[in-house]
Amino acid sequence: SNQSSIGYMLQQDYLFPWKTIEENVTIGLKIMEKSHKTHKVTANALLQEVGLPQVGNNYPRELSGGMRQRVALARTLAVNPKILLLDEPFSALDYQSKLKLEDLVVETLKTYKKTAILVTHDIGEAIAMSERVVLFSANPGTVHKVFEIPKALNELSPFDVRQHPAYADIFQTIWKELESLG
Repeated sequence: SNQSSIGYMLQQDYLFPWKTIEENVTIGLKIMEKSHKTHKVTANALLQEVGLPQVGNNYPRELSGGMRQRVALARTLAVNPKILLLDEPFSALDYQSKLKLEDLVVETLKTYKKTAILVTHDIGEAIAMSERVVLFSANPGTVHKVFEIPKALNELSPFDVRQHPAYADIFQTIWKELESLG
């Protein structure tokens, strides 16, 4: 198959400052030597998808942190990976940008029917974005406990999950478990 196995989205956006946004989005396709005709189409479609239809010819320095992370998401999706690994992708952003991006990422994953593994220290984010939360104990990192997030929450946007009555209980449960590890 033409799929790359894993797509990465990291804490830093790692965009090349000397390349346009469009070039940044299609960098993975170039590396995989996909046909050039489709690059522009893919880039534009994905930038549209992440709410940045007009920035293809801009450079990273011209975009805010939240916008740059949207570009990083588009670049990750461009290679059509089987699994996305999201390594604290929102931790450098202000709270408002973070909440907007959580919603965008979850919506995008659902649209493209993608599986993602999110690494985060933020319990709220883990609950809001996930179907299950895996709590690791430190040194050596081993799976300590797995929490299934109720179906009712999975159907909501991360923003709405945080407003849901069940959210606080799950948060407390995971928090207590985390404390017991300390």
